[in-house]
Amino acid sequence: MKQRVVPVNGQVQLSDLIIRHPEVQSFGELLVVVAMAASDGARFLDYDIKPDYRDTPKRWEAAVERAFLQGPRYLGDPV
Repeated sequence: MKQRVVPVNGQVQLSDLIIRHPEVQSFGELLVVVAMAASDGARFLDYDIKPDYRDTPKRWEAAVERAFLQGPRYLGDPV
């Protein structure tokens, strides 16, 4: 992934993650970016937009939240 998003006051917006990572082409790839944000110190995630990928599930919020909460574990990094 090209560049990481620096949390402001511990928070990142989902739209910022999508904008900063134009190489992401699927919902699964977005989940990796979300987990990276959590690994980089983000404590809060603002769901300001719905991801517009072909494979975005109906219950996308739960999947994004799970990846964010797992952070490094989602990425396979040792905790």
